[in-house]
Amino acid sequence: MADHSEKACRQVDVGISRVFGLFGKRWTGPIVSVLLQQPVHFADLRRAIPGISERMLSDRLSELGAAGLVVREVDEGPPLRVSYRLTQAGAAMEPALKELGRWAEAHLKDDLGDC
Repeated sequence: MADHSEKACRQVDVGISRVFGLFGKRWTGPIVSVLLQQPVHFADLRRAIPGISERMLSDRLSELGAAGLVVREVDEGPPLRVSYRLTQAGAAMEPALKELGRWAEAHLKDDLGDC
């Protein structure tokens, strides 16, 4: 029989909380999805994700960088260009993200809205 005590109900898996603390934010999943394909310049990344603002993209990239999942690289110019790529830890998310995508295709309605 399941434990429905107050103590048991307040316990949340720490790992799941950490993952969804980052990946539960709007735009984080699509950004990582684009970067799984290859390193991308900032402007190209913004074009690849319709509806995201430059500010939001910059904020999410900073968060992913602080988490050790994305690296910012400056391509010396002229012109000076900034690109982003996944770290080994970021790239290791690929199997989990692909599985979540398969699950969504099988179980979520199409009319839930975009990003």
